[in-house]
Amino acid sequence: MPGLIGKKIGMTSVFSAEGKNIPCTVIEAGPCVVTQVKSAEKEGYDALQIAYAEKKEKHTTSAMKGHFKNANTTPKRKMHEFSGYKNDWKLGDSITLDIFKDDSFVDVVGYSKGKGFQGVVKRYNFKGVNDATHGQHNRLRAPGSLGASSYPSRVFKGMRMAGRTGNQRTKVLNLEVVKIISERNLIIVKGSVPGSKGSYLIVEK
Repeated sequence: MPGLIGKKIGMTSVFSAEGKNIPCTVIEAGPCVVTQVKSAEKEGYDALQIAYAEKKEKHTTSAMKGHFKNANTTPKRKMHEFSGYKNDWKLGDSITLDIFKDDSFVDVVGYSKGKGFQGVVKRYNFKGVNDATHGQHNRLRAPGSLGASSYPSRVFKGMRMAGRTGNQRTKVLNLEVVKIISERNLIIVKGSVPGSKGSYLIVEK
């Protein structure tokens, strides 16, 4: 689906016509530059590669410098491919929020906040031993039995145990577009989106 690369600015609230306070997320989406136009004849599929956010040349490899030079643009930090764009886009064209003007809902993709190594209570909402009476010393937040005995003598993959939490690619579907501020490249959507302030997002139609 067509879309843009953006950045999470933060959260705010907007009052609806009925006077309700609606929590919203402010996203800076675009402008993005077309850095490659892929076609079924050459690459085997139709897609549009776009780039977002300035990057210093000293932090850019020579190969990527040439890639951006072909598009007549400066080095960028984030790139992503989108399908569904029409074939009237060319190298170096700028894509703005105008593509969302007729849409009332968008999908947002990002990486959730990383919380490091966590136990099962925080990671999977295990209850623990809240009504402990006897013999529960240092067992209040333990996972309990794993269930594997002499057979199969191993722990199955996917067992809910302690481990790294968060920092996963997350997609939120059908977020309502509350307002679009084209002159500042801002789109305000209802609800929350994954990631912390300043993290990069993909906004799809």
